[in-house]
Amino acid sequence: MKELFLVAIVIMIFVVIFQIAKASEYVSVLKGEEKTRKQNNRINGFMMITVLVLGMIGVWYCNHLYYGKTLFTQGSASVEGVQIDNMLYITIAVTGFIFVVTQILLFWFAFKYQETDKRKAFYFPHNTKLELIWTTIPAIVLTVLVVFGLKHWFLITGDAPKDSVVVEITGHQFGWEMRYPGKDGVLGRKDYKLYNTPSGNSLGVDFEDPTSHDDLRISSDMHIPVGRPVKLVINSQDVIHDVGLPHFRLKMDAVPGIPTTLWFTPKYTTAQMKERTGNANFVYEISCDQMCGKGHFSMRGTIVVDTEADYKKWLDAQKPEYFTIYPDRDPTKQNQAADSSKMADKTVAAVMPIKK
Repeated sequence: MKELFLVAIVIMIFVVIFQIAKASEYVSVLKGEEKTRKQNNRINGFMMITVLVLGMIGVWYCNHLYYGKTLFTQGSASVEGVQIDNMLYITIAVTGFIFVVTQILLFWFAFKYQETDKRKAFYFPHNTKLELIWTTIPAIVLTVLVVFGLKHWFLITGDAPKDSVVVEITGHQFGWEMRYPGKDGVLGRKDYKLYNTPSGNSLGVDFEDPTSHDDLRISSDMHIPVGRPVKLVINSQDVIHDVGLPHFRLKMDAVPGIPTTLWFTPKYTTAQMKERTGNANFVYEISCDQMCGKGHFSMRGTIVVDTEADYKKWLDAQKPEYFTIYPDRDPTKQNQAADSSKMADKTVAAVMPIKK
């Protein structure tokens, strides 16, 4: 109801402005062009101040209304994201200050220095000193902000710590698939020519490479441990996607044929974030931040941040993809078959009659 009332007020203001403009046209016919121009200047000057005041009130009101609904209030869920948040706060403070000052000066000057009979405008086409000031100062400020950004960029895209958990994430229209290295800690080779060869090999893993035999492929949630660095190896199978991790303040393009990487350290488990946000249904989201087709809106994944113990328990419960595609080579099934054979032999021996 409150929002409708504000919309009604805005509409009424525009109607009043329109009526004033129409009235000015009629007055111009009666008074003459010069008097009309001066009168319109006074009206426009007054409207400039009105727009300035209403605009600033609107900026404050929107911030007051929506800031609490942004992810800023939750804080970064990664260690590296805290510094990125600080960088954003500095950038917003600097650009926000400049925005307010320049807008006030722009609208105030339009009001204060409007045409009058007592003042004549001074025209100067060139001022070297002024041009140096408004070129050099913004250039220095923007350079400093860019350097801060590059510092954080080089950090998250540089070499990850040696104890990092490695997760390969591959995007395709319209979903994500994850692959984890097994106990050897090495991801097996991939070759796009092996896509779906054999059937079910949706990531094109080269199973001739022994290091791929213990790799895990996950098509649902990405599980990672809290407090340990996580390195993402990012791929795409079709078009350009983008791994967006808004809660961790990170994002990276997924480019076909060009693996990209980034790393971060989760600060809170999913359970802890549910408590922090007061949302029992909270989940860490993986969004696609690059328009990738008509199903782009549905390209959503989830991340589960576990404690170290829960992560290891989840990892131990997963089955290598190699044995899913080649079940006859699964040693656990072979052992089960051997045990079943032995039990059958014992049963036959037990029921057979003893010859005298």
